[in-house]
Amino acid sequence: MRSALPQTRLPPPQKKRIYIGEVVASAQPLLLQTLLGSCVAVCLRDPIAFVGGMNHILMPGRCDGDGLPSRCGVHAMELLINAIMKEGGDRRRLEAKVFGGGNVVPSLQSPTVGELNAIFIRDFLATERIPLVAQRLGGTKPVQVTFRTDTGRATVHTVDGSRLPTILNAEDDYRSNLAKAGSGGEVTLF
Repeated sequence: MRSALPQTRLPPPQKKRIYIGEVVASAQPLLLQTLLGSCVAVCLRDPIAFVGGMNHILMPGRCDGDGLPSRCGVHAMELLINAIMKEGGDRRRLEAKVFGGGNVVPSLQSPTVGELNAIFIRDFLATERIPLVAQRLGGTKPVQVTFRTDTGRATVHTVDGSRLPTILNAEDDYRSNLAKAGSGGEVTLF
C-alpha cells in the first residue's frame, strides 16, 4: 500500500516582457518573454543555482560610442552574465539557449543582420566556453520566445506576418531614439 503524499502546486512565476537592449536576470522564478525578428535573444541559466536571465540583442559585436550599448552583442552578453552572477549564479556552470536571427525582410542582401547576429552569438559562446544547449536561429518568420529562469524551459512560437510591422516599427523607433538616449551604464568584462 502506497501512501499518498500531498501534492503542492507552486504559484505560476511572474511574467516580464523584455525589449531591444534590455537585460533581465532573476534568482526567483520568472517567465521572460520577447518578440524577435532579426534580433537575437540569449537565455542563460545556472542549473545548480536555478538562476537565469535573458537579453535582447539588436546588433552583433560592439557599439562603441553608442548611447545605449546594451543593444549590442558583446555588451549585452557581459551585462547578462554579470546580472546572473549578481543573483548567485556561477559563470562556470552557465548554459545557453539562443533564438531569433531571422531574415524577416526578404529583400535584404546576405549577410543580413539576423545572419550576423547568429554568427556573433555562436562565436561568443564558443569563445567563452558556455555550452549552447538549444537554438533556433534563422528562418523568415518572427518568433515569440518564452523562457523560465528557474527551470530553463524555453518555448518558441512562429508569429504570423501580421506582427511583422510591429517588430519593424519597434526596431526603427529604437534606432531613431538612440540619439536621444543617455549612457547605457557600466559593465565589467571578465
